[in-house]
Amino acid sequence: GHNGNLLNADVLRDDLEDSGTDFETSTDTEIAARLLASAPGSSWLERAASTMKVLSGAYCFVAVTPDSLIAMRDPYGVRPLSIGRLNGKGWVIASETCALDHLGAKFVREVEPGEAVVIDSEGFHAEQALEKRRDALCVFEYIYFARPDSVIRGKLLQPTRANMGRELAREAPVDADIVIGVPDSATAAAIGYANESGIPYTEGLVKNRYVGRTFIKPDQRLREQGVRLKFNPLRQVIEGKRLIVVDDCIVRGTTTPKVVEMLRNAGAASIHMRVCAPPIVHPCHFGIDMATQWELIAAHQEIEDIRQHIGADSLAYLSLDGLMRAVEQPEDSFCTACFTGEYPMPVQLQMDKLVFERPGRGKARKVPVTAAVPASEPDSG
Repeated sequence: GHNGNLLNADVLRDDLEDSGTDFETSTDTEIAARLLASAPGSSWLERAASTMKVLSGAYCFVAVTPDSLIAMRDPYGVRPLSIGRLNGKGWVIASETCALDHLGAKFVREVEPGEAVVIDSEGFHAEQALEKRRDALCVFEYIYFARPDSVIRGKLLQPTRANMGRELAREAPVDADIVIGVPDSATAAAIGYANESGIPYTEGLVKNRYVGRTFIKPDQRLREQGVRLKFNPLRQVIEGKRLIVVDDCIVRGTTTPKVVEMLRNAGAASIHMRVCAPPIVHPCHFGIDMATQWELIAAHQEIEDIRQHIGADSLAYLSLDGLMRAVEQPEDSFCTACFTGEYPMPVQLQMDKLVFERPGRGKARKVPVTAAVPASEPDSG
């Protein structure tokens, strides 16, 4: 299993193919698995450490062999990875602590950035395979990606998201009758906004829980269809009301208009959109489907233009400073590249996430890279 994105996957795959490896999928997960299987070392811990030395990017890998459980986390710690103990005997490794709760496992600690972990019949083994770089946990885990019942860096996400709503209410107040959230990821923030503003919170959209995330659908037609299937407005709650609608983010600006239209059709008197994230103006290269920059609406439109596009009566985003106050941690301990363009490690200016799925894929091309790394920090080599 893999959470993240390998930046040098194309080069690694070409090298493996040159050495006679036949691939069965187009994923970078298989690349890491093939490297691990063929890595030098007399133990799985040594092989994992060797594998990590050739990987570039954001990754949390877990692998299972007949006798071992293996975990690897990149030296920036972009994605979370947790270790749990089951009944004092077994071990669990999961990307979120809520998975440990469901299994009845007790949280032990996080896999450290740059750490390799192996669990086998002889017990628990860990090695700092790579020197830890600057902390660069993806702040989007707090905004949207992780579940609200998960704990990251010792903080439960639900109250952190409520903090985002409170900050939004302070930064962007507006007169309205009710506050609603776009479920489920914005529910806690909507409650926080309501508590801070004194405007009552209520449920205005019912979520169909059998429909997955819409912003990661592969094309726009599926994203729009997903919105229609995903939400149903409560007309008797909404009709004639001035709404504050809290959402976690606006990525492409293609699904939010459908939500606004849905609420208008249900009789909303006015709709004021409040967004828990700053404008997303740069693509994510580290495992979240944040499109290319030209697809990101905030990268080429002003807030007023976006407001008109989505059809809301007003629109406001949480500032980056407000977001940092909400998470109660310093900005330099996160990756905030989708907001600032300052990536914690060198990335290609234009990465093709479907590079392995193109017909006739040739050898990896040498392309310019941009390294938005502070001068005081070591580069990724």
